[in-house]
Amino acid sequence: MTLSRSAPPFAPFEWMIAWRYLRARRAEGGVSVMTWISLIGVALAVFALIATLSVRAGFRAEFVDTILGANAHVTIYAQPQYSETGGTDRSITEYAAMAGRIAAVPGVTHAAPLIKGQVMASANSYSSGVEVFGIEAADLEGLPRIASPDQSFGDIADFGNGVAIGSGVARELGLAIGDQIKLISPEGVKTAFGTSPRVSSYPVTYIFTAGRYDIDRTRLYMPFAEAQSYFNREGRADEIEVMVTDPERADVMVPALLDAAEAEGGPVALAWTWRDASGSFLRALDMEDNVMFVILSVLVLIASMNIVSGLIMLVKNKGRDIGILRTMGLSEGSVLRVFFICGASTGIIGTIAGVVLGCLFAIYIDPIFSVVNFVSGGGVWDPSIRGIYELPAKLQLGDVLSAVSLSLFLSFVVTIFPARRAARMNPVEALRYE
Repeated sequence: MTLSRSAPPFAPFEWMIAWRYLRARRAEGGVSVMTWISLIGVALAVFALIATLSVRAGFRAEFVDTILGANAHVTIYAQPQYSETGGTDRSITEYAAMAGRIAAVPGVTHAAPLIKGQVMASANSYSSGVEVFGIEAADLEGLPRIASPDQSFGDIADFGNGVAIGSGVARELGLAIGDQIKLISPEGVKTAFGTSPRVSSYPVTYIFTAGRYDIDRTRLYMPFAEAQSYFNREGRADEIEVMVTDPERADVMVPALLDAAEAEGGPVALAWTWRDASGSFLRALDMEDNVMFVILSVLVLIASMNIVSGLIMLVKNKGRDIGILRTMGLSEGSVLRVFFICGASTGIIGTIAGVVLGCLFAIYIDPIFSVVNFVSGGGVWDPSIRGIYELPAKLQLGDVLSAVSLSLFLSFVVTIFPARRAARMNPVEALRYE
């Protein structure tokens, strides 16, 4: 066999030699066991990285979707004013005109006046605190997570004849469609002996599952006019609920919304966006994503270091072969490339296997999680703590490319050092004791 020093880089004979070294048995001086360990380590590290990133992306997407699907993107309310009784009042009297002006702002899908209050709900000898939202039927149908939820009972068209409650409220109080729910508010009728609690009963006409535990567990929707009467808000609204076409730009739209609210003699208005309400949690998720990526990157690095161990053993076992190949005319560059191919091939194959496993995990996460939940006896995922009902996963091209780039970069870099050691081996020293 004749080897030319003028052969192009990564010539066929270099691939052939590297392949023979990779598949050689230990008895022949190979390190196939170490190669398999390195390959499996890289595959598992890449799998863990992709799986974690997809779960974090899915969790954030699901959390944001439930926020935007059942809550206002921007809330407009009047600046608090001190009343004669010493309290503060931030209600809006000209709410219909203000809502009309806000709805005319470009990018606003609809603006709805809202009544909000907290009461005690009671039924079937059970009691629970709920948050009441007084809203028009047409505006309620504009909330995607309420009008088109994951699961619902009854007909939202019957909302005007009763109230709509979350599935958590229904479960807590043992309610079904047509049952009566009693609401008790401390802000009731004022008498000579003080303020007596207001107690009213309403039929349940609609039960929804919005996908967020805290919403389903505490929320009750009441017709706007009925809420005005119940909470003593006749002729007033507490706030204006604004939905926009691009929630990510809600902060940018705030000045225009405030200008519209304050036009034509409107009260001094304030704005509260969905990012203001949930920004700290979203920032915590972003920080956790960065920390998890760094930690799992270290895991990929550790797995890549197994390639170094395997290559060092391979170089030591193949010292005689290196000496012979060098005396036959193989250049230092060719020797370096042979062992670089050995290490890089392990990293590439392990990365591909890890990508396949990670993508399959993200795609089939529901049946996988069901099996885990069954084996563990249930209760693995507590929605009261995590807010949503199931473990989501969102496979993103950017996350996969990040994992692949990191794995290949580390695999290639760590391979260079043992490959250079093999290339600089003195053929005379390699054959001295042979």
